Amino acid sequence: MSGGAALVEGEGPAGFIERTIGRIRAAAAAILAAERDRWALWFPVLFAAGIGVYFALFREPPGWLAPASGAVAIAVALVVRNRPVLIPFLVGVAVASAGMTLAQWRAVQVAAPVLEKRWGPAELDGRVVSVETRADARRVVLDRVVMAGLEPRRTPASVRLSVRKAVALHPGDRVAVRAVLMPPPGPASPGAYDFQRQAWFERLGAVGYSVGDFRTLETPHRAPGFRLWLNRLRQDVVERVLAVVPSPAGPVVAALLTGEQGSVPPDAMAWMRDSGLAHLLSVSGLHVGLVAAIVFLVVRRSLALVPSVALRWPIKKWGAVAAFVAVTLYMMFVAPAVPIQRAWLMTSIVLVAILIDRTAISMRLVAWAAFAVLLIAPESLLSASFQMSFAAVVALIAAWEASRERFAAWRAQAGWPRRAAIWLIGISLTTLVASLATAPYALYHFNRFTAFGLAANLLAVPLTGLWVMPWAVATFVLLPFGLESWALVPMGWGAEGILAIAREVAGWDGAVALWPAMPVWGLVLATIGGVWLCLWRTRWRMAGLPLILLGILSIETERTPDILVSGDARLVAVRSADGMLQLSSARAGRMARETWLRRSGQSEAPAVWPRAGRSADGVLACDSASCIYNSDGHVVAFVQHASALAEDCRRADIVVATIPVRRRCASAALVIDRFSLWRDGGHAIWLVPGEVRVESVRASRGTRPWVPPLPTPRNRREEKE
Repeated sequence: MSGGAALVEGEGPAGFIERTIGRIRAAAAAILAAERDRWALWFPVLFAAGIGVYFALFREPPGWLAPASGAVAIAVALVVRNRPVLIPFLVGVAVASAGMTLAQWRAVQVAAPVLEKRWGPAELDGRVVSVETRADARRVVLDRVVMAGLEPRRTPASVRLSVRKAVALHPGDRVAVRAVLMPPPGPASPGAYDFQRQAWFERLGAVGYSVGDFRTLETPHRAPGFRLWLNRLRQDVVERVLAVVPSPAGPVVAALLTGEQGSVPPDAMAWMRDSGLAHLLSVSGLHVGLVAAIVFLVVRRSLALVPSVALRWPIKKWGAVAAFVAVTLYMMFVAPAVPIQRAWLMTSIVLVAILIDRTAISMRLVAWAAFAVLLIAPESLLSASFQMSFAAVVALIAAWEASRERFAAWRAQAGWPRRAAIWLIGISLTTLVASLATAPYALYHFNRFTAFGLAANLLAVPLTGLWVMPWAVATFVLLPFGLESWALVPMGWGAEGILAIAREVAGWDGAVALWPAMPVWGLVLATIGGVWLCLWRTRWRMAGLPLILLGILSIETERTPDILVSGDARLVAVRSADGMLQLSSARAGRMARETWLRRSGQSEAPAVWPRAGRSADGVLACDSASCIYNSDGHVVAFVQHASALAEDCRRADIVVATIPVRRRCASAALVIDRFSLWRDGGHAIWLVPGEVRVESVRASRGTRPWVPPLPTPRNRREEKE
């Protein structure tokens, strides 16, 4: 037959195309039928997708849009119910619309006043909600705030103060203090972490610092609520731990017992992070699972020592009940976070399964735990803890599903040497799978990848499970009797061992690889690929691997800015000839400086701008009033004093001024002055031959509830004054 072997006799191109489409449709239908038991796993994924769409929007959508979209999708599904091909798509739209509806409702439901501008130094009073001990200060959160000169409807629901002095404050106390407050800061640069959004959902309306001593006010004697009582108890435990176990092991022990990491010294935190052991400081599934396992085994083995009880009663189920009570109390006591919520849900279901003689470790367990967390706090989808926690667990269960039969065969009739080898292989594979699964999120949020995390975890995880956490359980048992030091001391030895491992591994050459910022679309692509790979079982799951790879490679498509300017005009950075950021100051704008360097893939800035003369690479020339930067044919003037403005406006095509510019710059196509920064936040500028691209923090965020409105003329006059 002429015309190609693919065509059958008498069949034209149109018939060939129709037959090919039919085969593809039939193959897809067969695969979906084979994966029928996995369809339900996509319900939480689609729900999360709707939440993600809401947060990705540039403008706040009408309140009716998401519910109406879901209703229309359900109505159309009912009409076309005889066409099964369309039903999954329509159901997906309805579920995603539900997620978007919930996220928008949550954003409205948590709305509270946010401070509009700097306030103080002035007097305020409020009720202490929590006191967090940190390495260099304390953080105190107050609610029921009264601020001098500020009417109640404009007063924040809660404020957070940094306190340098050692103060005796406890949750529930009514206190007064002289303080300085500011609105929660926005991102340090376009695309950077948005603390303002987090503060909105925490109903935190202002942050600042105290400038005087706290005074306890006379209040009626009444017991604080359960939440404040729990915060006070947690603070008391931290203080008792730090009194027994010296630093740096003491703060690590406190973090494992209470979830409070603020008191961990910066160098110890850096060791843990650079060695790949930072997850041991964050109470999560590992810790909750160990608590459950320790309590379960102790109770069951203890009861087994009494034959009359062991033979007549279901001691395994009694152990499960004791473990459930223990992990529930642990979850309630530890500072609330997404990993502990997820871990408690999953562990509880496993323990309930023991009570009803079922096996509960499954992907459905993880899926519905994720749905429950998102249902309570949809904003948690954007947090690194949610993303990394669920990525690790989903990947581990997918790996377990694929390898459990092989491991079971290896364990059958194996002696103790072989069982020990299998145990070691299991820990290694668990660490490797979890590290690979969380790598895209570590790159996106922290711009780093730890090369030797496997080696560190092989040593530190057994030490945590076999020594540290059993003593943690003993500490909780002994605390009510004041005998906690008996357990805290050996637990501190274990913490010292973990820190020694972290310090050693973090010191190896190449322990940490720093990467520039990953774009959001790259993270989304890697997430879709990871979910596709883990949720399906048949061969088409492998289509997720190229998506993951493309997501990680998206880092190479992002060009980091050539110029960065902070919103308060105190810090500027330029790209030097070797591609590194060079900062205008080594002290100003600590948070902006750290964020810029991290997102640029740098651990530190090689140099600061010269006070006078040229930089070592010759791209920057400064005097006492301004600096001139030359890059790719562009001349950029950084004006610090009004005396330099006239000259720089004649020779530069871009003017960045830390002062207001009230005159026309003849040669400048772009002028960013103090008012531009005050109104629109930090700016990022990209320079290429013949083109300049500029983006402000405000322009990158759009109009959302947590984004402050544009300053009014009245606010502008007040700011100028």
